[in-house]
Amino acid sequence: MRQALGTTDLEQQLTALMSAHRTSLVRLAYLYLGDLALAEDAVQETFLKAWRHWESFREESAEKTWLTRIAINTCKDIRRTAWFRRAHHTLSLDAAEKYGRPDPYRDDTVIQAIRRLSDRDREALLLRYYQQLSVRETAQVLGVSESSAASRINRAKGHLREMLKGWWFDDED
Repeated sequence: MRQALGTTDLEQQLTALMSAHRTSLVRLAYLYLGDLALAEDAVQETFLKAWRHWESFREESAEKTWLTRIAINTCKDIRRTAWFRRAHHTLSLDAAEKYGRPDPYRDDTVIQAIRRLSDRDREALLLRYYQQLSVRETAQVLGVSESSAASRINRAKGHLREMLKGWWFDDED
């Protein structure tokens, strides 16, 4: 259990966490939710939850891993609402570029393919490659063993490979 921090120390630490992880969490939430405004709201809620539960963070994982798990759970909560299920959500490349590198090809084929993956596969892939977590950290966020996390990542890559066959530099003999 963490040592209790004074209000100023806690604020400074959370401000540092927000500066370090906000952009990657917004990217993750955006790919999860398909709506930039909802993604930004989800990340704000993530940091609010982190602040409320700071004392319960046991440092069994990295702060980034802990925040990522909170963000995923927040996105899942949003996706379960009746409003979200009825709303139309499409990814916009212009909105995605706000929190990522501009895509010189302006092609959303890969993003749309990732969105078509099952939740389990998409989550593993996003954690590993978009959040740049190690397999061990991905396993911690998912609450599974490292071998299960590696399996999910490989399965997701295989599904993507099939969906994108012939799309990009894929030699078809």
